[in-house]
Amino acid sequence: MTAFRISPAVADAFPDTLIAVVTVTGLRGHEPWPATVTAVADLEQQLAAGTWQPADETDPRIEAWHAAYRSFGTNPRRIRPSVDALGRRMAKKGGLPRINPAVDSYNAVSVRHGLPAGAFDLDHVTGDVDIRHAEGAEEFTPLGEPDTVENPKPGEIIYADTTGVLTRHWNHRDAHRTRVTEDSTHVAFVLETLHATRDGHLLKTAADELQDLLAPHSDRTTAHYLSPTTPHIGI
Repeated sequence: MTAFRISPAVADAFPDTLIAVVTVTGLRGHEPWPATVTAVADLEQQLAAGTWQPADETDPRIEAWHAAYRSFGTNPRRIRPSVDALGRRMAKKGGLPRINPAVDSYNAVSVRHGLPAGAFDLDHVTGDVDIRHAEGAEEFTPLGEPDTVENPKPGEIIYADTTGVLTRHWNHRDAHRTRVTEDSTHVAFVLETLHATRDGHLLKTAADELQDLLAPHSDRTTAHYLSPTTPHIGI
């Protein structure tokens, strides 16, 4: 069993944080995922028609992440929260990138609801996962750059296991080691808000939508919720 934990320091700094961790076993990434194809296409059609647009940095959901990034020393206009970067890319290009069905699913849910999302292949996670401030000596290999090694800035919020950093700047970029591919079968998907009081219902709706996309292509899906009042979950 893998544990996900929020450190006391992060919980104190962001007391209204709520993170949905949707775990999936028996994921089948090589078969057709028609509901995901439709979900992505619907968003792109709504964007083209002008009936919907991604949340931008003037939206309170994105503003909260910009403020969080600044609080731990990251410039959010240079290194953007994942949902901000994804929304900007979609608004500019008119569509979402196609990676693989599982990634396309959480990207669609993320941008639809204005909430950061990511995923980890649990078969490549070592030990437990902590959301904590970096010490600075940890190592991170960015997604798509397997020969690159970075060190986070001391104080930067990261996801980390016993081997290294899984996500830098809280949710800016995932690690190459735990990336989700068509071959991944045991995966933890995360969706995040810093304002559960305001957006907790939105987070739970997004987690339900993600489960609906994942369930037909897996043996089991389960949603867990991590917060300062429930800072430890086993999955």
